[in-house]
Amino acid sequence: MNPEEIELKIGWLYPTLMSTYGDRGNVICLEKRATWRGIKVSIIPLDRNTKASEIEEIDLIVGGGAQDRQQSIVMEDLKGIKADTLKAKIEAGMPGVFTCGSPQLLGHYYEPALGNKIEGLGILDFVSKHPGIDARRCIGNLVFEITASPLAEELKTILGEKPIAIGFENHGGRTYLGQVDSLGKVILGYGNNGEDGMEGAFYRNAIATYAHGPLLPKNPFIADWLIQKAIQEKYQLPISLTKLDDLLPKKARQTMLKRLDLLSNVDH
Repeated sequence: MNPEEIELKIGWLYPTLMSTYGDRGNVICLEKRATWRGIKVSIIPLDRNTKASEIEEIDLIVGGGAQDRQQSIVMEDLKGIKADTLKAKIEAGMPGVFTCGSPQLLGHYYEPALGNKIEGLGILDFVSKHPGIDARRCIGNLVFEITASPLAEELKTILGEKPIAIGFENHGGRTYLGQVDSLGKVILGYGNNGEDGMEGAFYRNAIATYAHGPLLPKNPFIADWLIQKAIQEKYQLPISLTKLDDLLPKKARQTMLKRLDLLSNVDH
């Protein structure tokens, strides 16, 4: 299948309410890495004016971070047929990357430090809780090995080595997983809760993580996996993306790992 024949619609989840920590960079990264390969891309804002039928047309979805108040506003809107459609798309295998606040909305609930519990969609089997206004925030560089299967194996094929993700976390809430795979294991940082050594969650083809950065420009192999998976799911055809010149992001990753004294530890 020629790239010129491929079209991807990327849904951007509540861009004006859930882009607190620069996660729009994930949208830009996906768009650029697809268009550089000749793939036609449309960015579709999914907000309070969006109809369920528009969500149905999305091939790949991106969600970013938000403050507690913004999360409450989003969940007030994301109900009924819109919520059901989003659930059905994720269950059917639509790929997506959800960062910080948006994964909390995909879980069962989030308990903020102040205010009422925010009920989630229950797509991912976890809960998130803020330990209180006096509790230390989880802030700093975050490095983790992606271990979720089959994601880890597929990323290793793309990357040529074990997938190590680099990001930056800034969250007050702590996430506790139920019967859902963690995205990976923490090498540096707090991860989900600073206690169990796990970071994020992985379900169907949905990636949930606390890693900002934004995540995808720092880890372009994840972006390529999302694009490839979206094409495979939409067209039901096997496809291999053409290689891009990633010398600059590779050097940036090596510099960051060296700065964090992790270069030899993660075999990069």
